[in-house]
Amino acid sequence: MGVIQVYFRYQGSVCSDLEDIKNFIQDILSRLESIVNDEDLLFDLKLILNELVINSVIHGNKCKRDKCVHLYMEVVKDTIRIEVSDEGQGIDFDISSYDPEELKCCGRGLVLVDGLSDEVYIDKNRVEVVKYIC
Repeated sequence: MGVIQVYFRYQGSVCSDLEDIKNFIQDILSRLESIVNDEDLLFDLKLILNELVINSVIHGNKCKRDKCVHLYMEVVKDTIRIEVSDEGQGIDFDISSYDPEELKCCGRGLVLVDGLSDEVYIDKNRVEVVKYIC
């Protein structure tokens, strides 16, 4: 199995600065390494966190350092839930409408997150991801 502990919770915020984001995500991943012993799962979680948090900084908060990105993450038994929100206006995005042949850069990260997750919910400036551990 990929998880050796049945409960983990993290809640935090970071300002919209890409260098701070790098350290913020690395701190979360270091904490997860103590409970997740599956390198593939850790890699998926790193990609999901990077895409969601960086999207929030760039598209939601428009790289305004005085705005924050908020993260809530929990691992309960065989379920990982990640919620990321920003201080932007939010989006109205339908993942199924993304066409990779159009080569658009906007939306590609959310499509990647959707592919790595079991469930994705987008509500304006909040994205919730659920990943089941098999």
